[in-house]
Amino acid sequence: MKYSHLIIMATVGMLLASCAEKPVTDTKAPITKPQITIEGGRLTPEGLWAMGRIGAVKSDIETGLIAYTVSYYSVTENRSTTWIRVCNPFVNNGEMEVVDEFVGSDPAWFGNSGYLTYIKGGKIYLRRDKEEVELTANDPIDDLEGFLLSPTRDKIILIRSVKTVPTTADKYPDLPLATGHVHEDLMYKHWDEWVESAPQPFIYDLQLTYYGEGERIKSAKLGESVNILEGTPYECPMRPFGGIEQLAWHPDNETIAYTCRKKAGLDYAISTDSDIYLYNLRTREHTNLTEGNGGYDTNPSFSPDGQWIAWQSMERDGYESDENRLFIMNLQTGEKRWLSKTLDSNVDEYAWYNDSTILFNAVWHGTIDLYSVNLHGFIERLTDGQHDLGLADVSDHYAFILGHSMRQANEVYRLDMDEQVAEPYLLTLTQLTRENDNIYSQIERSTVVPRWQKTTDGKDMLTWIIYPPHFDPTKKYPTILYCEGGPQSPVSQFWSFRWNFMMMSAGDYIIVAPNRRGLPGFGKAWNEQISGDYGGQCMRDYLTAIDEFCKEPYVDTDHLGCVGASFGGFSVYWLAGHHDKRFKAFIAHDGIFNLEMQYLETEEKWFANWDMGGAYWEKDNKIAQRTFANSPHRFVDKWDTPILCIHGEKDYRILANQAMAAFDAAKMRGVPAELLIFPDENHWVLKPQNGILWQRTFREWLDRWLKE
Repeated sequence: MKYSHLIIMATVGMLLASCAEKPVTDTKAPITKPQITIEGGRLTPEGLWAMGRIGAVKSDIETGLIAYTVSYYSVTENRSTTWIRVCNPFVNNGEMEVVDEFVGSDPAWFGNSGYLTYIKGGKIYLRRDKEEVELTANDPIDDLEGFLLSPTRDKIILIRSVKTVPTTADKYPDLPLATGHVHEDLMYKHWDEWVESAPQPFIYDLQLTYYGEGERIKSAKLGESVNILEGTPYECPMRPFGGIEQLAWHPDNETIAYTCRKKAGLDYAISTDSDIYLYNLRTREHTNLTEGNGGYDTNPSFSPDGQWIAWQSMERDGYESDENRLFIMNLQTGEKRWLSKTLDSNVDEYAWYNDSTILFNAVWHGTIDLYSVNLHGFIERLTDGQHDLGLADVSDHYAFILGHSMRQANEVYRLDMDEQVAEPYLLTLTQLTRENDNIYSQIERSTVVPRWQKTTDGKDMLTWIIYPPHFDPTKKYPTILYCEGGPQSPVSQFWSFRWNFMMMSAGDYIIVAPNRRGLPGFGKAWNEQISGDYGGQCMRDYLTAIDEFCKEPYVDTDHLGCVGASFGGFSVYWLAGHHDKRFKAFIAHDGIFNLEMQYLETEEKWFANWDMGGAYWEKDNKIAQRTFANSPHRFVDKWDTPILCIHGEKDYRILANQAMAAFDAAKMRGVPAELLIFPDENHWVLKPQNGILWQRTFREWLDRWLKE
């Protein structure tokens, strides 16, 4: 269950592609690129975890260099290391020259100095020509969560964790070993943590000394600071997914734009109403630019000339998957413009290319491409392909892209914005990295084919079909229906390091992945239909997808499976009571089994209120009553098919007791069932050995019931 729209900008890349699978890092000896031999020519779990995972990309206008991050994992050591590579992207027809490589994260170029700033071991460093300078402070900073340099390099914003709730030890100093939490309001837990603190932005003076008359930095030190949100419990950036993209410096170096939802407790738990504020460094005044808009306003960014500010905006309070619109405001006149009004899809990431052009990416018909828009809302499509493209960074004449597909993990691409092209005016992507060619060269990858199907109400639905390696249409294959989470996240050309279609199909399975009702990229009506109708048209769309594809002669209709996570896990639990013996095996990960439990257990109440239509005790609320009448636990009497239930005990948005209850119900019904619980994982599976265990358990369950 997405439960928070991934509203990310250029610094984050394509987290939506992997459901935000973040690297787990520490300060031990660094993990380097593993050398692995893959037997049998099929992708294995070990091969998947040996792949490098490319993250942030930053370009430097002054030197023409780019810096990007890549993480490597060790299954044996159960940890990862993130590296920064500094490269020249303009040599050898796209083959980059690596000029420096070192351990670190969060790279950012330090103005036009040629220095790269980054985080290593919880500290900030500046580096040029392989020499690094540590940014020091009078008082130790051990709670750093990110940073943002000012345009004139004399100030820096540090995101630090500030205690906002008294701990048990604060209240009872004589009980230092007590582990209990005492709370009096909601949002006491969020995502995977007990809420006792909030990230807040501190503005520091930055004091640099140089060697002689040159530009080489001798020392860097933090001076005086001010906390923009001093004395409040508010978050900036907003958890759980917000990053440094939720703040921006004005080119004049005197104003900061920041994103904040100035609410706490119950008010926070039921509302998505965040705003964009301007903070004046001289007067310390806060100005709300988006007051009156009810939903999310996030990710501000100033135009290079400082005349305009852009941001992303959702209109309705409580609806976290509302259309994500791109707005701009003239800072002199106050005029606001909705630039993406003609798009009919979400603006996922954006960046100013120049004073009059913004680049952004958006999903349409199952792929994510790049677009440009001018200050009057004229939109042009820049790319077109069977891929998902993330807008990583822009510089003079170029955009740098993170691109992936169901067949390939993230790689870095360059887009020449000055390229002269004829109709249809699409620009050429130049691939700069080939991080995982050592893996791809050893395996036969699956084929991914789009297929349009007619739904029960006469609509056209795009379904991706993933065929196994060496597919032979004269044979019959067990086939798996994939149920997407979200519930309103697209089945685009995403690459996941867990729900990986190359991995699934490598076991000689065909995968059927429909863009059922409730997914973006097919218009507003298609996307919004699912709210309040969990057991309705979206489930009919799932059955259409598998039933229509089963007409193919190579589908083994006696061996069909159904799998999914989050809302996909809910879908599996629901279909287990409604599939009319279509399927022979189910797998549900982090799914909702009992909607009444979920309504009160989840932390972000706005989601439950919007998507479920209200509380289950509202007896006159027809939408809510329809929702709760379709709770999967009410149909356990019809369960007759083996089911694997998977969950993480640190998942505080869908608690692990949902999987335990489903497993117990199946066993008490006499249905073959298996339970995989991760005590140390949240809504995802992040640790390498847990990831391998997940893949092995997943495959073994399918093989047991669909092949034996």
